[in-house]
Amino acid sequence: MSVKCPFCESKNTRSFLHLKDYFLTQEDFEIYECDDCKLLFTTPRPDATAIGRYYKSEDYLSHNEHKKGLVPWIYNHVKKINIKNKYKMVCKVLHHPKSGIQNFTELLDFGCGVGDFLHYAQQKGCEVMGCDMSEDARRIASEKLGKPVVTPEEIFALPHSTFDVITMWHVLEHIDNLKFQVNQLHRLLKNNGRLVIAVPNYMSYDAQYYKDKWAAYDVPRHLNHFHKESLQNIFAGKFQLKEIYPMKWDAFYISMMSEKFLGHKNSFLRGIRTGLKSNRKARKSGDFSSLIYIFDKI
Repeated sequence: MSVKCPFCESKNTRSFLHLKDYFLTQEDFEIYECDDCKLLFTTPRPDATAIGRYYKSEDYLSHNEHKKGLVPWIYNHVKKINIKNKYKMVCKVLHHPKSGIQNFTELLDFGCGVGDFLHYAQQKGCEVMGCDMSEDARRIASEKLGKPVVTPEEIFALPHSTFDVITMWHVLEHIDNLKFQVNQLHRLLKNNGRLVIAVPNYMSYDAQYYKDKWAAYDVPRHLNHFHKESLQNIFAGKFQLKEIYPMKWDAFYISMMSEKFLGHKNSFLRGIRTGLKSNRKARKSGDFSSLIYIFDKI
């Protein structure tokens, strides 16, 4: 049975993978592939009234800074490194010095979580704005930034050409209405601005190795699953892809989580080994576990 693609609405779709919500509920889901736009999408897709319960876990690390244990410690330590690297990368692609943001000031982090990246950019002199769906995340981020962090609906009410740069760090895979999102990003970005999108890459070695246990599928929290072709199709006509950068640390964390889903007790060491192999293979293929895509507004 074909399922209509949520982006291009084609019925030229086919089953790609059967899997479970191994992280939380153990409920069954399926990932379909659209043969027209090449998007992979989760089905069934929980609606706005139901999706919240799939995030209700003390182990959901993106909104939990104080969880104890080895994996959370690694996650938070690597997060600090990644924040600095993200900022340097944004400065680089906008052709500004790494020491600070000089000629662009308006930065939106869409899906900012608890606000760590924005806080770092704010300390470097950037005028920042953040939004997030989670009320708890907004509260924490607002305290860090000393200013309100708002809902996506409030962001969508802003005028045209508000921001010099918009970042979405592992957020697009959570977005239900991709067409609306892309249109809003295009509207909100200034003509000479840039869009920075980071998403997992299901063409990576670790994704191929772990198959349905690959932690970055993370159904149903991840509604969409991307690779280079599908992401370009999603943004076609609005944005032009300029550069791609790897997120090498993701291979280790995702592999460790995947090993836990497999029930392996030594998930840390096994995950490190698979992460190393994935990054090594990606040096030739370019298919790292997660990728950062830089887009220019058309």
